Amino acid sequence: MDNKQQVGAPDRNLINVNEDYELQYWSETLGLSRDELREAVKQAGTSVEKVKAHLNK
Repeated sequence: MDNKQQVGAPDRNLINVNEDYELQYWSETLGLSRDELREAVKQAGTSVEKVKAHLNK
């Protein structure tokens, strides 16, 4: 579960596309638009490793 007191420090293992700060962080980190990130999470699940594998990163 994310610690919302640490804004800008999302869980490094999961992507929560329902949190704006996580969308911003992971979009920038992975070089994707927010819509591309949402689609990748929809396809691969919320695991960062699975999303990266899905994107071949």
